[in-house]
Amino acid sequence: MRVRFRACLAALLFTTSVACAPDVDLKKGLQIQDVSTGWFDAGIINGQNKLVPAISFRLKNVSDQKLKVIQVNVLFKRVNDPAEWGSGFLTVVGSAGLAPGAVTEPLLVKSNLGYTGSDQTRQEMLQNSQFVDAKAEFSAKYGSVQWGRMAEFPVSRTLISN
Repeated sequence: MRVRFRACLAALLFTTSVACAPDVDLKKGLQIQDVSTGWFDAGIINGQNKLVPAISFRLKNVSDQKLKVIQVNVLFKRVNDPAEWGSGFLTVVGSAGLAPGAVTEPLLVKSNLGYTGSDQTRQEMLQNSQFVDAKAEFSAKYGSVQWGRMAEFPVSRTLISN
């Protein structure tokens, strides 16, 4: 009972500290740096090579306050289709926060969907005439602030491995 009470109290304090944090306009207070896009080799799935769009980046806090609990969502779309094709989600920093001027380690977001092929190498898949390019729509959220779209990046036709 006592352990459960402490866990509930800790969760309440964490939620309260995040909810009481001053709002930060992430479009002004957070920079996306060192962006690299490409097609991640997701291995062999059901006997077929699988490639998924991916984006690698760092985030820099350019605001004057510590940013706690930053969440990132990337929607992947085919360039010829406005509908979401796949997505990836990250909680970038937790309660420790990202201090003013600090930069995250490199972060990678991969789509859950992509292309598969059984009779082509991964490089041949990228060069296939039926291949449709993709783009990554980057959104972020801080504390209780609504999701905000930050940027859009084309996914280059390059192969990414671990």
